[in-house]
Amino acid sequence: MRTGIIALAFVVVLGAVSALVADSWLAMGGVSMGWTGIVAMIVGILLTLGLGIGLMALSFYSNRSGHDAEVDAYHREQGGPVRPDQRDS
Repeated sequence: MRTGIIALAFVVVLGAVSALVADSWLAMGGVSMGWTGIVAMIVGILLTLGLGIGLMALSFYSNRSGHDAEVDAYHREQGGPVRPDQRDS
């Protein structure tokens, strides 16, 4: 429930900022861009945001689920690289 509220708040803020940016863009004089350019820009922005949010979510999920610890333990068993804070000096 809490995650849903946070996600909804994020979407509302994102929509408000997007509307503000669109209004500012359209208020500028002398800027001519066709509807295909506007659609392409919106799609590019949304895909970029989606990719960034998705990758950050995956990194947090990986950290919380312990997948990183499993790989780190395997590397230590094999004598591979370890994090600098785990080295035996």
